[in-house]
Amino acid sequence: QVQLVESGGGLVQPGGSLRLSCAASGSISSINAMGWYRQGPGKQRELVARVTNRSSPTYADSVKGRFTISRINAKNTVYLQMSSLTPEDTAVYLCNVGGLAPWGPFDSWGQGTQVTVSS
Repeated sequence: QVQLVESGGGLVQPGGSLRLSCAASGSISSINAMGWYRQGPGKQRELVARVTNRSSPTYADSVKGRFTISRINAKNTVYLQMSSLTPEDTAVYLCNVGGLAPWGPFDSWGQGTQVTVSS
């Protein structure tokens, strides 16, 4: 079983910054992809940013130039640095990690961390 622990959410004023982190633990043989999704009030879940072993990071158009995804492979951890936040960024942010465990492939989700952008 692979567990994800997210942290870093909270309340921030418009124009502010936050950094989210997500650490994966458990029986992990390798990680292929790590990413962040979000689900705002009354909205569908959407991809925010994703990084894989084989490609450059990808971002939703709405966050390009404002958000940066990064990972530390040795710690099985992925970060999302968010800046110039707007109320439209308010959402529950969920971490997603896919890879290989001793028993086979896995695709795990975190419980989510709330980000609220408001004055």
